[in-house]
Amino acid sequence: MTQSNAPIVVLLEGDGVGPEVVREAAKVLKAVAPQIVYKNELIGGSAIDATGVPLPAQTVQSCKSAAAILLGAVGEQGLLEIRKELDLYANIRPCVFPSEALLHYSPLKLETVKGAEFTVIRELTGGIYFGERQEEEIQRITRIAGHLAMLTTPPQHVTSIDKANVLASSRLWRRVVTETLTKEFPSVPFSHQLVDSAAMIMNMFGDILSDEASVIPGSLGLLPSASLNGVPGEGANVVDCTSQSTVCSRHCWSRNCKPNWYNFVCCYVVRYSLGMEKEAKAIEDAVRKVLDEPAQGGRGLRTKDLGGMQPLPRLVMRRC
Repeated sequence: MTQSNAPIVVLLEGDGVGPEVVREAAKVLKAVAPQIVYKNELIGGSAIDATGVPLPAQTVQSCKSAAAILLGAVGEQGLLEIRKELDLYANIRPCVFPSEALLHYSPLKLETVKGAEFTVIRELTGGIYFGERQEEEIQRITRIAGHLAMLTTPPQHVTSIDKANVLASSRLWRRVVTETLTKEFPSVPFSHQLVDSAAMIMNMFGDILSDEASVIPGSLGLLPSASLNGVPGEGANVVDCTSQSTVCSRHCWSRNCKPNWYNFVCCYVVRYSLGMEKEAKAIEDAVRKVLDEPAQGGRGLRTKDLGGMQPLPRLVMRRC
């Protein structure tokens, strides 16, 4: 691959802990995919200081032409604007333990969380965010769920969560999800669940399921996430933005300031944005080895957020 056709990753360091996290995440990407070319752009407070706006036109242009974006900490205004400009309509937030050595960090009982693995896929740009819900918006996020379910053999089960007993928009949601999965993904098993009972099944209460899912590993900061504007593997953009530190990609990816999980953001960038499955698996294996206890063949290293003393750059070097 020549320099001219090498994939471009835009680095949006943002504010607060963002610059540190994005720079360390870039080291991980460089270790597994040295052919990537990087470009720095402004967003958030640093962009306001330099240009007077949180999302300059130059940043938008660079992101639209990039293969992926790593996004650091950014305020709500910049976050909503980049979602709208790149049409990042689907947020993906998996809930999984990268190592069983982290199970005891969960506030839930060991027998409840051991083996927990599911992915929350939620809509980001329609409905309550930017206007009335349309059938096309429901169809496209349903297709994301269908494609992700088809990545395994047999396909994974999809549970569509709504409030169809109260909201007319949820009844529309349920109908369109049923039609789309039945017609386009006939081998994918699916069911519908009211949000109230879904939260109960997850052993928690409330309606914001992606945040509630964070209780399982112990913190919202321990969950990576991605925001997509299309089906992975078909030139989709992705941006992931959360309240603290994030990673995005054209595929844009995000992770809060917990340093153990931005590595999985890097994993999503190379897997979904760049189609590099081997490199993604290498990142997952490296994270697991660093976190596993020595008795399991790992190194048992922890940063301060997990009760250890390893500084972030040193932990990154161990993984790379």
